[in-house]
Amino acid sequence: MKQLLMLICIFCFAFQTHAQTKQVPVVPSPIVFIYDASGSMWGQIEGKTKMEIASSVLSTSIEELPENQQIGLVAYGHRNKSDCRDVETLVAMDNSSKDEVSSAVNAIKPLGKTPLAYSATQVIDQLRASKQKATVILLTDGVETCDGNICDIVKAAKEEGIDFKLHIVGFGLKDSDTAQLQCAAQAGDGNYYDAADADGLGDAMNEVVTQTVDEPEGNLGVYALKNGEPVDADVQAFMSGTKNKADFARSYKDTVYLFLPEEKYDLAVSPHGFGAVSPVMIKGVQTYNDSTTYKTVSLDGAKINIIAKNNGEMWDSQIAVKTPEGENIIGGRNYAEPELYEVDAGTYNITILARNVSGLEATHTIENVSVGVGEVTEVSHDFNTGIALIGAKEGDTLIDCSVGITDAATGKDIAGARTYKSESSNPRKFILTPGTYNVKLFEAGKYDGSARGEEFTIEVKQGETITKMFEW
Repeated sequence: MKQLLMLICIFCFAFQTHAQTKQVPVVPSPIVFIYDASGSMWGQIEGKTKMEIASSVLSTSIEELPENQQIGLVAYGHRNKSDCRDVETLVAMDNSSKDEVSSAVNAIKPLGKTPLAYSATQVIDQLRASKQKATVILLTDGVETCDGNICDIVKAAKEEGIDFKLHIVGFGLKDSDTAQLQCAAQAGDGNYYDAADADGLGDAMNEVVTQTVDEPEGNLGVYALKNGEPVDADVQAFMSGTKNKADFARSYKDTVYLFLPEEKYDLAVSPHGFGAVSPVMIKGVQTYNDSTTYKTVSLDGAKINIIAKNNGEMWDSQIAVKTPEGENIIGGRNYAEPELYEVDAGTYNITILARNVSGLEATHTIENVSVGVGEVTEVSHDFNTGIALIGAKEGDTLIDCSVGITDAATGKDIAGARTYKSESSNPRKFILTPGTYNVKLFEAGKYDGSARGEEFTIEVKQGETITKMFEW
């Protein structure tokens, strides 16, 4: 009798625990891909057609799915150039062969229109008839080109009670073209993912296949802003006080949801992609199994606007932003334009190297520049230079010479070049910071001791041009 009571208690406890915890089924619900085979998929990105990129990425993503995952494939626009009803189920959603889907994708030849609403309707009709729930993933490189509104279709299906989650991956779309797609994804309890190139499409597909209709609903929503606007951000959750990763997600400029069993977590939120701004840390975020916690995170950093000039004109320069201890933070080339960098608030040393300028003052460092969160600090430097034109000729014939320039005071090598027998390079132009220089001019290409040469001193002044054209 005692053993029977114990078994009953264990059963009740197990049942209660199961009821309180959201479970993922052992056999996952189907995933149905809606594939864009419209004519625009022949367009190229980085030397490859969008069709090639999409088929490769989709095949790779499918290979990562569980072995017992059912996968369906619907394509539109692949049979008729002008038919708004050209939507075909190529692989039924009860299919469990990954190879069958990949083969069908690789055989598609883009041709026609983009009937987004009608293709969604066809999949929804299948779910209605089969009474199944499914994850629907729509991949498109264009907006609706037929008479339909996919957002309205999805909203109506949800109101009817059809159980599905819709994700939409926009491939190479403009921001101005995504409103209806974002609306449809939101109405379908899914996300809109924006992919600009092959890497972006791969990232989106790798994430989207994990966000299925079977996944527990998120109980933590994170919304990232930068300068008051939504920003694409990476959100990493750790068990509070540790470096143990609990979950990861990307926001794609929208609220991103994570499911974290009831506990406290530390969040690291950072702009997606390369940047010099450290993640924003939020510690001790409490989650609950029966409600959703929301966090809005500002990723505003400090900004440094760096302006480089030469004799008052914007100048092409190399820029390096470092900590006072010498750690590289960010840098690059400004191409004669103001260069705006976003960094953590703090103090920095900024080095500006004027391109195509020689001399001891061709590099300038501005030390201890302090910047604060949300502030834009302008830093500028105006280089002073003059021009030296150096060459040689014999009568009307230009002489090919090697030119070496050193600083007269220190003997440091400053510049060197060759004049050749060309009017475009003889005399050779040197842009130099003001100072006194020693110049060695030797006839090039002669190695028998007959080469002629000259050694002389020049003084370069700001804004002035000095010419030394030797006649031999």
